[in-house]
Amino acid sequence: MVRCASLFSQLVALFSRPQFYRLVKEHRAERYSKGYSSWDHFVAMLFCQLAQAKSLREICGGLACTMGKLRHLGMTDAPNKSTLSYANAHRPWQMFRDLFYETVKVCKMAAPENRKFRFKNKLLSLDSTTLPGRQAGIALCLSLFPWAEFRRTKGAVKLHLLLDHDGYFPTYAYISNGKKHDVTIARKVSLSPGSIVAMDRGYNDYRLFATWTENRIYFVTRMKDNAQYTVIEDKTIPITGNVLSDQLIQFTGFNARKNCPYILRRVVVWDSENEREIVLLTNHLKFSPNTISAIYKDRWQIELFFKALKQNLKIKTFVGTTENALYIQIWTACLPVRQALIAMLLIKYLQFKSKFGWSLSNLVAFLRWNLFTYRDLWDWIDNPFDVLPLVPVPVQYKLPFHGLGQQVYNQKNIT
Repeated sequence: MVRCASLFSQLVALFSRPQFYRLVKEHRAERYSKGYSSWDHFVAMLFCQLAQAKSLREICGGLACTMGKLRHLGMTDAPNKSTLSYANAHRPWQMFRDLFYETVKVCKMAAPENRKFRFKNKLLSLDSTTLPGRQAGIALCLSLFPWAEFRRTKGAVKLHLLLDHDGYFPTYAYISNGKKHDVTIARKVSLSPGSIVAMDRGYNDYRLFATWTENRIYFVTRMKDNAQYTVIEDKTIPITGNVLSDQLIQFTGFNARKNCPYILRRVVVWDSENEREIVLLTNHLKFSPNTISAIYKDRWQIELFFKALKQNLKIKTFVGTTENALYIQIWTACLPVRQALIAMLLIKYLQFKSKFGWSLSNLVAFLRWNLFTYRDLWDWIDNPFDVLPLVPVPVQYKLPFHGLGQQVYNQKNIT
C-alpha cells in the first residue's frame, strides 16, 4: 500500500503553508480572486519550471492529466488557460519575491561551508545576467513587451544577483529593465561588515568603493585600463603562484581622488590559460596576493549559476507578455533562482541534503521525469536507482453481506 505521495507533492510540502498565506494576506494577493487561490497559482508556476512547460497550454494540460494526483498538492483542479493567464497578469509579483527570500533563509541553514579558503569572511559574488538575450539584457520583442523599451525595436530585462559562495546559491536578486546600470543596483545591496564581494569590471565606481571601505566591506574586482594612480609601496611577491606584482596605490585623477581617497591594492596575476595579464583591485590589504587571485577566480561560480539557470529552468520563453507575468515567471524560476529563482533554491536545497552527489542538470532532469511517481523523496535523493516506484496494491475488502450471500449461493446449488 502506498505510504507517500508523489515527488512533486513532497517538494511542494517543503514550503510552509502558514508562511505562504501570511504573504498572501500581506500583499492582498487574493483581494479580487474568484475561486483561484494563490497557492494553486504558485504550484502551477512551480510545475512550469520543474516540468519545463513551454506554454500555458502545457502547464494546464500537464496538471490536468495527472489522474487525481492534484489533491496531494493542495489543489482542487487544474486551472484553465484563461484563469492562469489572468492570475499572471494581475497577481502581485512582490509576493513571489518575498517567498524567494523566505526560501533563502531555509537554504542558508542547509548550505555547506566553503572550504576552499581559510578565512572566515563571508564570500559573495555580484553580477547581472542577460538570460536568453544579448549583452544588454533579456532580448524581448518590443511589439509584445512595450513596457520593456530598451532600443528602437528591442526590449530588455536584466537580472542582478548576489551569490553566496557557501553552497553557491543566490541571496539577493533584483529584476530591472535593460537600461539600469549595474552600479545602481550595487548601491542597493545590503552587505554586512567583513564581507568580501567579487565582481567584474562593470561595477567600477570609486564612490561605491569608498563607501564599502568606510563600512569595512571588502571587494575584489578588475581595474580599469585608463585608471591614473601612484604607487605607494611595492610588496613582496610570493615564490609560488601566478602573481606578477603586488602594490599599494592611490588614485591621482581629480574625480577618482575626490571620490575614493583611500589606499587600495593593485595585484597583477598571469592567466596562463588565455596567456594574458589580469589586473585586480581590492581594498583588502592583509590577504596574500595568491588569496586575492583565488577569490577573483572563484567569481566564475556566478557565471556557472547563470548558465545552469538558463539551461535547466524555464527562462528562454515566457508564458505571458505583461510586466507582471514576466516578473512572476522569473521569480518562480531561479530557485538559484527568483525558480533565479524559487525553483533553483529548491533544487539547491535538495542538492545540499543529498548524499548521492548530484550535478544540478542531472537533478533537474531526474525530477522532471519522476514528478508524479510515488517514491519517498529523501530515499530517492540519496539512492535514485535503488528506490523503486511504489505501486498501489489492490486489496479486496469483504462486504458486510458476504456471508449471507454465500449461504444463498450454496442453497441454490444444493437444490
